[in-house]
Amino acid sequence: MIPRNIYSSDHELFRDAVRRFVEAEIQPHHAQWEKDGVVSREVWRSAGANGLLCSFVPEQYGGPGGDFLHTAIVIEELAKVEATGPAFHLHSGIVAPYILHYGTEAQKQRWLPGMCAGEIIGAIAMTEPGAGSDLQGMRARAVREGDDYVLNGQKTFISNGQIADLVITVAKTDPDAGAKGMSLLVAERGDAGFTRGRNLEKVGWHAQDTSELFYSDVRLPADRLLGDENRAFKYLMQELAQERLIVAIRSITTLETAVANTVAYTRQREAFGKPLFALQNTRFKLAECQTQAVVARTFVDRCLEMHMQGQLDANDAAMAKLHVTETLGKVLDECLQLHGGYGYMWEYPIARAWAGHRVSRIAGGSSEIMKEIISRTL
Repeated sequence: MIPRNIYSSDHELFRDAVRRFVEAEIQPHHAQWEKDGVVSREVWRSAGANGLLCSFVPEQYGGPGGDFLHTAIVIEELAKVEATGPAFHLHSGIVAPYILHYGTEAQKQRWLPGMCAGEIIGAIAMTEPGAGSDLQGMRARAVREGDDYVLNGQKTFISNGQIADLVITVAKTDPDAGAKGMSLLVAERGDAGFTRGRNLEKVGWHAQDTSELFYSDVRLPADRLLGDENRAFKYLMQELAQERLIVAIRSITTLETAVANTVAYTRQREAFGKPLFALQNTRFKLAECQTQAVVARTFVDRCLEMHMQGQLDANDAAMAKLHVTETLGKVLDECLQLHGGYGYMWEYPIARAWAGHRVSRIAGGSSEIMKEIISRTL
């Protein structure tokens, strides 16, 4: 195996703490959360108290004052045990950066301390029933009226949609300007006219709430505008590289875990009087899977290094997401096949991974969109 030289000894101490937290406060409850369709708010507060949330937010805003590598460690440790319910990665690595990077000082002081503590749970609302990858096709609209914005529209497939207290919402403020006419507005729990639809039933990731959101004449004060008016598309493009890297980190860790679990399973499962691992076909399949895992991990770690140096661009992030998620789908299918009938049983991690991670090729930009981004550089 190629050694990983990204993390310092302090990062590895943090990893040990995260692993203990996951073992004590997430794994024992995850099956129940899958039945409930949502995780408890208590685990969010506990995660905040233990420094697992918004790792790179400075201490002046209530954060741990760490870096993105701490967030990457949380993503990896949750992925190792297929704990897909707590969407810490979304809250910390995708939502919080918009406030940290584009918010006013007052907005940072208002929202970030609560997000770091797990008292305020964040979500971001882009996708609409008729507009997914094509953000310019969205219909949600915010009209300025005096000191307020009046927001109308509908969003769907919103992770943390039921539990979120703060939702960064993408809406058109200048419909005639296309991509250059969108803005970011923050809706909060309790805003009049802001309602949540049903908790959507998904193929996998049953513990993570995913919802429809409705905005009916939601009147938001002007200080709910995040950044400058009509600059949302630029902000989204700047932050999507990190979002896609997050997907790649989660996916490669899931891939590695699936291979390791399948090796262990085939060594103890017998067929024709011998362990499955003794069959050449099994060993060759796993050799292919392990090779794909090592190659993908090497690329993801290099992208992570580049990101820490401020050098990861949209093209590299797109390649990381495309390659790792497509490879993950193939490897999970091979690993499930090697489990035989047991691989199709929900109690086995490979079944949950196989069903749940199909979304990785869709969320955060589909594989087709990644290819479009990459092709522009050819």
